[in-house]
Amino acid sequence: MVSSDYKVDYSNFETYFNGEWIPYRKVMINPEDRGFTLADVVYDVCRTFNGKPFALEHHIDRMYRSLQYVRIDPGMTSDEMTSICEEAVQRNQKYLEEAGDFTIHPWVTRGVGSVNDLIPTVCISIKPVNFVRFAQDYIDGAKAVIVKTRSYSTDMMDPKVKHHNRMNFVLAELEAKEVDPKALPVLMDVNGNLTEGTGNNVFLVKDGILKTPKATNILWGISRMTVMEVATNLGIEVVEEDLQPYDIYTADEVFYTSTSPRITPVNSIDNRLIGDGKPGSMTKQLLAAHSEKVGVEIIDQALHYSGIS
Repeated sequence: MVSSDYKVDYSNFETYFNGEWIPYRKVMINPEDRGFTLADVVYDVCRTFNGKPFALEHHIDRMYRSLQYVRIDPGMTSDEMTSICEEAVQRNQKYLEEAGDFTIHPWVTRGVGSVNDLIPTVCISIKPVNFVRFAQDYIDGAKAVIVKTRSYSTDMMDPKVKHHNRMNFVLAELEAKEVDPKALPVLMDVNGNLTEGTGNNVFLVKDGILKTPKATNILWGISRMTVMEVATNLGIEVVEEDLQPYDIYTADEVFYTSTSPRITPVNSIDNRLIGDGKPGSMTKQLLAAHSEKVGVEIIDQALHYSGIS
């Protein structure tokens, strides 16, 4: 079944599943799989621009570092995983015109049974970029809420591992949506420093300087890295430091970075307007430069494929 907020039916998209190519709708997970019973699964998500994977090697490299950390052997090399991802995109090129662009979602579970001698479950799925989910935010900006639910302590799990064991993210999203149904959460660490959102990194602009939380307690986002590179090339000073709610409340601009939208402007935090409540000048500058880097007008594409004129 396809999520109702997608405008393109991806149930027939060709999907790699345990060595076979099958329609997405036929992917079936064993209910005893540890990925289901224990969230014992590592994954990554990247996207295409003009139907070509962007920064795929960085995503796969991060995924294999995560696999190594949690000691899951996917049964294939990183080069083989990259090749299958590229093949998955090619197999679904017939849907590109309708979809606009794709997301690429590889994931690996430890498999079924106890931790010894397991056969991993490996899947690589292709979906249309869900432009409907974020397109309007380019115009109005998104709302955000600093939630009480905390990021996992580094004593529990290194945040550089991209895994599905994220009940704290679920609780954070529920908490944010109790404030506003469309709000996105911002989490903190146990010391009250801002960390990240649920699947995105946080940036703020103050007095012409681009600031983002230190890499200590966050996922090392590929989109985060790309935006920092783009900013540096533009001559914008980028600072990684401990940031508290005060810093984001008093910022000139705030935005998220994540795979599909790349940069999501934020217009308010806890119902406090950021600047004039509209996407700021540096945010727009970075979006324009990022568009040039990938060869796609990011905002125009999202508006077009979401049906916003």
